[in-house]
Amino acid sequence: MPAPPRPPERPLTARSVLASTLLGTEPPVMPPHALVRAGAVFGLAEGTVRTALSRMAAAGELVRHHDGRYELAGALLERQARQRASRTPPPPVWSGSWEMWVVNAGARASAERAELRRAALTMRLAELRDGVWLRPDNLDPGRFPVARGVVAGQCRGFTTHPDHDDELAAGLWDLAEWGRGAHELRRRMARLSGRLDDGDTDALRPGFLLAAAVLRHFNADPLLPRELLGRHWEGDRLRRDFDRYDTAYRALLRRWLRS
Repeated sequence: MPAPPRPPERPLTARSVLASTLLGTEPPVMPPHALVRAGAVFGLAEGTVRTALSRMAAAGELVRHHDGRYELAGALLERQARQRASRTPPPPVWSGSWEMWVVNAGARASAERAELRRAALTMRLAELRDGVWLRPDNLDPGRFPVARGVVAGQCRGFTTHPDHDDELAAGLWDLAEWGRGAHELRRRMARLSGRLDDGDTDALRPGFLLAAAVLRHFNADPLLPRELLGRHWEGDRLRRDFDRYDTAYRALLRRWLRS
């Protein structure tokens, strides 16, 4: 089967470069000169980077330490937590139950409905029909407490054991399409990894864009239990390949930042 077409590259703003650079750093703290250097990979002028840093700090996306270093904060810090969870495979043991959330009766403002949808998707819930969200109960119930608070505030929770849950999962998530996308990303990483290992700094820009694409794909992984996935699920392979790729990319980026 031919690989699906790649989506067009998103335009890179100074904010997106800085956010992605810090999102991929553990802990997410960097001095301004290193962030300026990271921006230079994408042709961003020093003044542009420093202006973006100031604006992000004013917006609560970054905190500036007394020594001048910048650290992720607010929604970006929550995004890093979701990103980290996406890169972690789900627990191997599943009881067979599902969690289901049914929206409380009564009218809701459009802002509340939009907030619920964002929170439900953060929790990897899928919408069976309007007002009914569910997924296998195989993830940590304490995950993403802010999102869970939103869902619990607008819905009533149940535990259920649906019949033919493999068919239900296949209807809620397009697992085949996700797998095809993961396979294509693995192919692209394999082609670029040699340049990263060889220290080719011209690979930093495409490597950055590819890493961002992989992380977006992880965020779309429903993190289902093994029992509901095919024998050749690409999620595990994608995580292993990305761990190796990310290590090589970060090593080259650190050398670039120090140079």
